[in-house]
Amino acid sequence: MTMEQYFLFAIVAAGLVMFAWGRLRYDVVAVLLLLASVASGVVATDHAFSGFGHPAVVTVAAILVLSRALRKSQIVETISRFLEPATKSTSLHVLAMSGTAAACSAFMNNVGALALMLPVAIRSAKETRRPVSRFLMPLSFGSLLGGLITLIGTPPNIIIASVRAEATGTTFAMFDFAPVGLGVAVVGVVFIALIGWRLLPRRGDVTDPQARFMLEDYMTELRVHNGSRFVGRRLVDLEALGQGDLVVVALIRRDDRMLAPSGFLRLQAEDILVVEADTATLERIAEKAELEVEGSAEVETEHLRSERVGLMEAVIVPGSRLEARTAQGMRLHTRYGVNLLGVARQGRAVGERLGQVRFRAGDVLLLQGERASMQDALTNLGCLPLAQREIGLGRPKGSPVPALIFGSAIALVVSGTVPAQIAFVAAAVALVILQQVSLRELYESIDWSVIVLLGAMIPIGSALESTGGTMVIAGPILTLAHQVPLWAVLALLMIVTMLISDIMNNAATAVLMAPIGIAIGHGLDVSIDPFLMAVAVGASSTYLTPIGHQSNLLVMGPGGYKFGDYWRMGLPLDILIVSVAVPLILVVWPF
Repeated sequence: MTMEQYFLFAIVAAGLVMFAWGRLRYDVVAVLLLLASVASGVVATDHAFSGFGHPAVVTVAAILVLSRALRKSQIVETISRFLEPATKSTSLHVLAMSGTAAACSAFMNNVGALALMLPVAIRSAKETRRPVSRFLMPLSFGSLLGGLITLIGTPPNIIIASVRAEATGTTFAMFDFAPVGLGVAVVGVVFIALIGWRLLPRRGDVTDPQARFMLEDYMTELRVHNGSRFVGRRLVDLEALGQGDLVVVALIRRDDRMLAPSGFLRLQAEDILVVEADTATLERIAEKAELEVEGSAEVETEHLRSERVGLMEAVIVPGSRLEARTAQGMRLHTRYGVNLLGVARQGRAVGERLGQVRFRAGDVLLLQGERASMQDALTNLGCLPLAQREIGLGRPKGSPVPALIFGSAIALVVSGTVPAQIAFVAAAVALVILQQVSLRELYESIDWSVIVLLGAMIPIGSALESTGGTMVIAGPILTLAHQVPLWAVLALLMIVTMLISDIMNNAATAVLMAPIGIAIGHGLDVSIDPFLMAVAVGASSTYLTPIGHQSNLLVMGPGGYKFGDYWRMGLPLDILIVSVAVPLILVVWPF
């Protein structure tokens, strides 16, 4: 091996370790790998940022915008009404939910499809008195399976198509993935509905906020007596005294009960404050502010909401501005107008002082705030609501225009009139011109961490090919090909891609593994298409861990799952996918 190859393999190996470690976000890891590649001379400085102009990156960004527009059009909310009869049995219920997520995910971003169906699934589980843990992992897996069906269903497919275009001059068309992807998706969803959900642990009903967050342990009433030095002071001053560990849930003044009171409201004698705080914080504030502790407060969730004030559960999305921050540092009440009443991680309330909890992606927050501004607060914080009824009041009916524009873009791509990146960027611009998506929403809908990840990893993938690194990796596999049938080589490539994708972002996995698939095809002097399809299926099959894909991480908290729960359903599903996908690839994309 050359010195360049040694450097490159060391960088890629370090990247795999850092992706699996998870202490740094994957886009940060990707940039570090790119900088290391440039510093070692593996990637030329004038090509370091060429990945950001790659057609795959542009297409992924445009699809994220279009997915946001489709979410606003409330298409899935309309579809979900037809799912209500399909709840008589758990299997039928799981089939309806995961099947709908798969169908939506075929034409929009995986996470976008999950975001649409997540509140529907949680509400449906609550109405049928079934544990939500039975539905959320199947929902996530269904969204991943649906992404296999079309070119735009998942970023790996877009990357694979771009790699093929560079290698052969011809890209994969919109529905070239369907013969294999649809077969895998149908078999996978049926398995999930009949067998898969039975393999998951029953964690009880975690849809009740009062049970999930143990509110009764932290709610107390404080009285502002005549001699208190806080008479005439603002609530925000009292909250500052609590250093983020005190939340004023309500203020009772004579017969008036004010929920989520403004921080600029001035306290009066004999006001009663319903607060949430741990015992140590409560004693410290009562002493410093000269307040009287009245005793435990009423903790029924219905007493914490009104026509003006809502109670909302939301999950922290990967890339949210809350990640690695604390409530104290974010100043949620003064900046965003919401009270943090609880934090749950993997289905259990976090017992630390609320103001000191360092948030993670997948954490579930219980927030209180004015209904009119709750949606904007969640959007700004990067959180996904887990129920629609609270914030859906007064929302205008969705327009059919986004669906029509999206359908037109797909028609242009299918007919071969314009390339995918041009058609979908044009569709995104049309949405802005027709005021279906504002410029602010356009930029907010793009997951910049994914864009940075792709832009940084594409030059590394190109370096693997240009330095001959792909042939070094492919060499042992080519040697094996003389001893085993070609279908076994295909299956091996798919399995290796699956395992890498479980610890590394699926888009980054596709970037690294696609050139290896091409090298194997060329080394065996056969078509590269079956190997590219194997990489496409393997890169999107992230079922063994919650860290391989955002969808898996998003359902971890609301479903109460642990890290080791994913392989229970994911391992047999992986085995089934290999068993179905390899024969389909051999028939549809022969060597």
